[in-house]
Amino acid sequence: MTASPPKVNGHTRPPAPLVMGDWQPIGATPTQAENIEPPTAQPAAVESEVVAQAKAEAIRAEAWAKSEEQRIAAEAEAEERRIKAEAEADATRIKAEEDARKQRLLNDKAERRGREEEAASEARIAESNRKRDEANRARAEANEAATEGKAAEQKAAQEIAEADDKWRSYAIRFAVVCGIVSLPVQMSFFWNPHAPWMAAAPVMLEGSAWVVHRGARAAAVSKRPVWHYRAIVWLLALIAAAINLYHGLHSFDPGTALATAFASIAGPGVWDLHEHGRIRRRDGALTRRERKAAKREAERIAAEKAESERRDAERLAYREKAAREAAEELDRQRAEEFPKVHQHARRLAADLGETTITEAIWKRAKLDVDGALPGESAEVFRMRNAAEMRVEAARLKRPVSTLSKTTNAQRVPHLPPGFGRGSKTGPKVRGVRRSGDAPKFSDVARKQARIERTETAKNDRPSDN
Repeated sequence: MTASPPKVNGHTRPPAPLVMGDWQPIGATPTQAENIEPPTAQPAAVESEVVAQAKAEAIRAEAWAKSEEQRIAAEAEAEERRIKAEAEADATRIKAEEDARKQRLLNDKAERRGREEEAASEARIAESNRKRDEANRARAEANEAATEGKAAEQKAAQEIAEADDKWRSYAIRFAVVCGIVSLPVQMSFFWNPHAPWMAAAPVMLEGSAWVVHRGARAAAVSKRPVWHYRAIVWLLALIAAAINLYHGLHSFDPGTALATAFASIAGPGVWDLHEHGRIRRRDGALTRRERKAAKREAERIAAEKAESERRDAERLAYREKAAREAAEELDRQRAEEFPKVHQHARRLAADLGETTITEAIWKRAKLDVDGALPGESAEVFRMRNAAEMRVEAARLKRPVSTLSKTTNAQRVPHLPPGFGRGSKTGPKVRGVRRSGDAPKFSDVARKQARIERTETAKNDRPSDN
């Protein structure tokens, strides 16, 4: 009797009927069963039938186990595909949500940028409009001021012209009155019944003065010297005044003499003052007040210039002192931090004829002693390499020790793995290499190694001092 699987193809298998006693056909009658004789001579056939049934049961059990394994594997594969599909769907959904979030952020950022650009554009437009309005207002104010200034200038010029005209007319009228007053005394002085034509001498004397005045006016208009014209006018006026004074004192009373003498001088003198003002205005001569004001302004400008030069000199001296102190402090710091380089730089400066250590000399000394430019050295390179290794380890999430197990990362990892030969014709030996097994170092690596060897040799060599 063997066990059968409880399920076949997903259905419950009915329990096998128990067979008690001898086996007989289902359709056999009791009579037939009673008539059947017990087997007595077939033990081998019964045993083979039992073995066949056992094998069949074993085959059925094995088939069931295989089908069950296949079903479980199919269910597991289907579950795995379902989980994978769900994970992919979740990843796709998450990615879509992330992309949507990023796109939303980008859209918000673009919108904000657009609003900022629009606000900036509006601000620029408003500022441009404001500047344009201010420029227009300033232009209108300037035009108004120019118009007012021109009107004021025209008014002042008109007033000056009116004043000049009045001054000229008054001067002419005054000169005519003075001539009327002075001519009778002079005519009585020159009157001679035997030579009546001598009565025209005063007219000639006064007329000559006015003729010379016209010559002075013409010279002033032509921008020629006028001093000699004016000297002649005053000479003729003095002659006429002397005649009036002499004849008035001898023939008339002192009042008549003084009045006529004053009239002979006042008429040409007032007109000469008129011409003198025109000449000074033409030449641009300054008044006394204007000369004093110009002198004070020149003194003020000279004082400001002297004060500015003094301040510039003090500022220059302060800068030179500060630069000198900074250079001394830099030289002291270099001497403390880089004694060998500083000593070599002093020797180079003395050898090159320099009184101080210039930047070019310091750069050359740094190259000679440390083999590197200012700001670089072997220690700096080592520190930079170590920092780069730490950053690389942090980026790869590995400890620093796993990046390189050797002291020098260029000496072992570049060699190919495998065997080498002890000699050209000898057998391969592990760990033995010969020339040509590894690629050559780069030019930069060879140059750096040569610099390090030179630096090591210089550091190991005792100093000259």
